[in-house]
Amino acid sequence: MNAPLKPPPKAETVDTGTTPVMAQFLAAKAGAPDAILFFRMGDFYELFFKDAEIASAALGITLTKRGKHQGEDIPMAGVPVHALEGYLARLIRQGFKAAICEQVEAPAEARKRGSKAVVKREVVRVVTPGTLTEDTLLDARGANRLAAVSVRKGRAAVAVVELSAGTVDAVACDLADLGATLAAFRPSEVLVPDRLFSDPEAQSALDGCGGVVQALAQALAEPVGARVRVERLYGVASLDGFGAFEEAEVSALGLVAAYLETTQAGKIPALAPPRRSGEAGFLAIDPATRLSLEIDRTQRGERDGSLLACIDRTVTSGGARALAERIARPLRDVATINHGLDAVEWLLERRDLRRDLRDALKASADVARATSRLALGRGGPRDLAAIRSGLTTAQGLAGLFASARDPLTGPSARITACLDSLTLTPQVDHLLAGLVDGLVDEPSHLARDGGFVRPDHRPELDEARRLRDDSRRVVADLEARAQREAGVPFKVRHNAVLGYFLETTAKHAEPLMRGGPDSPFIHRQTLANQVRFTTVELSELDAKISQAGHRALAIEGETFETWRRTVQELAQPLQAVAEALAELDAHAALAEWAAEVGAVRPILDDSTGFQVEGGRHPVVEAAVKAAGDPYTPNDCALDGSDATTGDRAGARLSIVTGPNMAGKSTFLRQNALLVVLAQAGAFVPARSMRLGVVDRLFSRVGAGDDLARGRSTFMMEMVETAAILTQATDRSFVVLDEIGRGTATYDGLAIAWATAEALHDHNRARTLFATHYHELARLEDRLDHVCNLSMRAREWNGELVFLHEAAPGAADRSYGVQVAKLAGVPAAVVSRAREVLDRLETDKAAHVRLDDLPLFAIADPAAAPIRASAVDEALIGIDPDSLSPREALEALYRLKGLAGR
Repeated sequence: MNAPLKPPPKAETVDTGTTPVMAQFLAAKAGAPDAILFFRMGDFYELFFKDAEIASAALGITLTKRGKHQGEDIPMAGVPVHALEGYLARLIRQGFKAAICEQVEAPAEARKRGSKAVVKREVVRVVTPGTLTEDTLLDARGANRLAAVSVRKGRAAVAVVELSAGTVDAVACDLADLGATLAAFRPSEVLVPDRLFSDPEAQSALDGCGGVVQALAQALAEPVGARVRVERLYGVASLDGFGAFEEAEVSALGLVAAYLETTQAGKIPALAPPRRSGEAGFLAIDPATRLSLEIDRTQRGERDGSLLACIDRTVTSGGARALAERIARPLRDVATINHGLDAVEWLLERRDLRRDLRDALKASADVARATSRLALGRGGPRDLAAIRSGLTTAQGLAGLFASARDPLTGPSARITACLDSLTLTPQVDHLLAGLVDGLVDEPSHLARDGGFVRPDHRPELDEARRLRDDSRRVVADLEARAQREAGVPFKVRHNAVLGYFLETTAKHAEPLMRGGPDSPFIHRQTLANQVRFTTVELSELDAKISQAGHRALAIEGETFETWRRTVQELAQPLQAVAEALAELDAHAALAEWAAEVGAVRPILDDSTGFQVEGGRHPVVEAAVKAAGDPYTPNDCALDGSDATTGDRAGARLSIVTGPNMAGKSTFLRQNALLVVLAQAGAFVPARSMRLGVVDRLFSRVGAGDDLARGRSTFMMEMVETAAILTQATDRSFVVLDEIGRGTATYDGLAIAWATAEALHDHNRARTLFATHYHELARLEDRLDHVCNLSMRAREWNGELVFLHEAAPGAADRSYGVQVAKLAGVPAAVVSRAREVLDRLETDKAAHVRLDDLPLFAIADPAAAPIRASAVDEALIGIDPDSLSPREALEALYRLKGLAGR
């Protein structure tokens, strides 16, 4: 099972000798014992005790010590406030949790309670992998999800929240489908009731989820308490308005609600109502199949090289996430799939409109994540600018599509729905008007920096700014006047302690120091090389400037908070706009990709057919074309309606044979990926495709092991094969490659044979079964719905040429020896292999004994003659006994020359 989040050791207990600040730290630590506590002290976040030691090792920061606690030195480390996010990102990637303890009052407020009063501090947030919201901690084009798992009365459920975008999903499923459901969401963090760790089936599902597993108390998953927490999260009296949730779904949602209450320190995130999406609505793809097909990540865990990366033409981060979700969770409902295909087709046919749409979308920003940050109190003026940009784009798109609303040629239903969602409500329109009127074009990142409200937006702000800014001119005039009156080179300076003051060198200050009580220049401070003075006028000006600056920042802060609260109140309509922009981008991107590669619209129905003409592997084709080579398309049919099945009507299982490197694995994966694309609502790279909608997709292609759990390559192969045989239905699509190759020949052949029979007779799934066991080709004559396909290859002038074509019939040979030659196996080994192969093929019926095949006779030159080299021939011609010393030396030089040394 994935390792849980790494907790540092428990916090030390407070004793009577603890300083007030250290007592405050330990109290905060006790509230977040399993997190590394970042304790705000001025311009730094300090870490103490074990937290400091762990962070020092994990982040490479200096470990020091400060004071003592219970007689021991206190380890300490720290990071600057401005650099916190970078350090948090590194900790989170290593599987830690981090608690942020902030100063929640100004030092001046603390001093009002007494000179020794400590500034109040509180844990304002616990940062975990699944609750990130900051752009610097997130992948802009990838979702970051927190999932919770619950099992009640034999039913499983997964609740998934993307806190950064405000979306919530609830999926109820059979326990056997839990792994596929989790894998579809790719959560960063998974919450699990502690009792579930004793369930082997649940453990197996969690193993492949890819996220950090966090154990929670079983009591948090009890449905009654869970329902109360979810209702409190949404501020509703009942969940009935959201749908009829199963008990397991309520339990999983309750785990999410409890975790958010803890990690967000009571702040209520802006979440959309939970969407119920049962597993029946989506194509089930288990983790092993996702890895095998490299749908959204390659087998090395990278996005580049995956199907998603290959087809992604989105221009916004929200659109990229929407497309990724569509590819990760293809649909099963024919009508819903066709709605998506209608949208892609409509945009594909309108190149100019598609170009204008994509250009407009490029100017928009990530409204969903900006809204979420502002609702949680973590956003800034730039997030307001992002919302302004997105809403402005929404308004512009309404005009762009206005001319395309003709009933006969107007947008598809899906695009029309998106455009309707882009129609701004009066409240949202009012917010946009306020942001356009009041927010500067390039606002600051933090509200406390000010300067983000336009002039003339608030008269009182303009007045405070004038006083603040004009005072600078007044200060300059005062500086010049003081220089004239005193006859010394004064400079007006400012610091937080003295405010404004006049500064000059010690030498020039001497006559002023002797000026007496009537001098207008009042001595304030003497330093090593400078002396500082003030005047009554300067003191009064200091007060005015200080008040004006503080007032200007306060007014801007009030303005920001007003906008922020409005965004929080309008979170749901803003999220609807964000989703519509993302969906339009995803549709347009699929249309753009289809135009680039010549993809066609697939025809989907409720049959169990599968016919592809001229199909191409999208990722391999892109790589091949990038290298300047052509790609060979192939046909495939698993219902007998295509010529590749020969005369075998109704064939649903194809035995695919042919040499290594001829393209069997590519052919298998290609057809599986066409299923994914079609059911995701995308066009497919083929001349045509007709597909009876698939309920489950299985792929067992390639070798791999799981050494951590003691599973060999062959064991992993058998585990995955067992999952296919126990879960595949007559509506499933299965691709299998080299079943049984990891064991003895007869064992492997027996397993492969029995597996093919089971898939044909019992599962009745549409199956492509690639194998090197040519004996399986006989199944075409023994079973009613089996056909043979082979990947063609030819020998030409002693060389093996791969045609990469799938043709009817079984392969006549495996060409293994020729492939070994191509791979660079030494010629002597290839020659010996040919000899052994000839003997085996000559007497196929006989059981050849091991000592009849002296496999190690390769060391015998007679068994494997090797042509002598020039050096060898020269050595053979030398008679050492007849050579004089000079002739021997000449012969040695001649041999050295022949050897090229």
